Amino acid sequence: MFSRILLTACLILTLAATAVAAEPTTLHFGIISTASHQTLKKRWEPLLADMQKSIGIKVQAFYAPNYAGVIEAMRANKVQVAWFGNKSAIEAVDHAYGEVFAQAVPLDGTPGYYSHLIVHKDSGLNSLEDVLKHAKKLSFGNGDPNSTSGFLVPNYYAFAKHKVDPKLAFKSIVNASHEGNALAVAAKQVDVATNNSVNLQRFGKSYPDKRNQLKVVWTSPLIPSDALVWRADLSEKLKGKVRDMLLAYAVKGQNVESEKQVLAPLAWAYFRSSDNDQLLPVRQLELFKTRTQVEADAALAPAEKAQQLAKIDAKLDEMQSKIKR
Repeated sequence: MFSRILLTACLILTLAATAVAAEPTTLHFGIISTASHQTLKKRWEPLLADMQKSIGIKVQAFYAPNYAGVIEAMRANKVQVAWFGNKSAIEAVDHAYGEVFAQAVPLDGTPGYYSHLIVHKDSGLNSLEDVLKHAKKLSFGNGDPNSTSGFLVPNYYAFAKHKVDPKLAFKSIVNASHEGNALAVAAKQVDVATNNSVNLQRFGKSYPDKRNQLKVVWTSPLIPSDALVWRADLSEKLKGKVRDMLLAYAVKGQNVESEKQVLAPLAWAYFRSSDNDQLLPVRQLELFKTRTQVEADAALAPAEKAQQLAKIDAKLDEMQSKIKR
């Protein structure tokens, strides 16, 4: 009797171990909504087709109408690998079992990219000062709330640091993707909008005539390049296949030139290895924004304000020490 029970227990443990070790038959790859579904599909499908050939299982693209949809899909394990901006990558790491493993490198080889405010070339607006001066008469195209370059960076550097609340300053506000904002400005449906340097390169390839209608009136400090994130519980074997494929892509092998052509519509040159520390500058930025809000909060008692600011400053110092290492 005991032998039978022991045999049954061993069988259950063996089956459980086999289930845990089993490789998925499909890898679902999440793509944030910086442009229309059709545009994103055209840009991404060639790369994902090459990934499928390399790793030996089906790679299925996952599109959502907003950034939060991809974050939630990763949390629910409906997406195992995804492309994120740094702000949305923070959400994936903190709330969706995500882990940064690679970073996209722009075509010019710089370690990052820039957020922009764009206007129509005929608008008469030439600087951030012009935009802020005439804001009450202007419609503003903001980005997705989980976008680094479309929301977090411009809302801090262009507005919060100038003590401006966009919701109060502009005549009206709409939120859209990078492509949607660029199209709206080109068509004079929106007066000023957020965007970024890499997306404007992509936009210029897809809509050269409309790109010529746009003018950049503000540029942010450098933002770390976009992150590729996988679920931390993805098998080490599959992680290795995905990492090896991407880090070699457009860098070495027999197909380097054709692979460069695949990455060109994404405005990327290649991928470099990375980890969660690439998110530290953007985490700092979010804390800076919080610090600004606390410092300006007249309802806080002086002692409470000082205590909160001290905690924030300690976190900022800790992050800075990690960045320097």
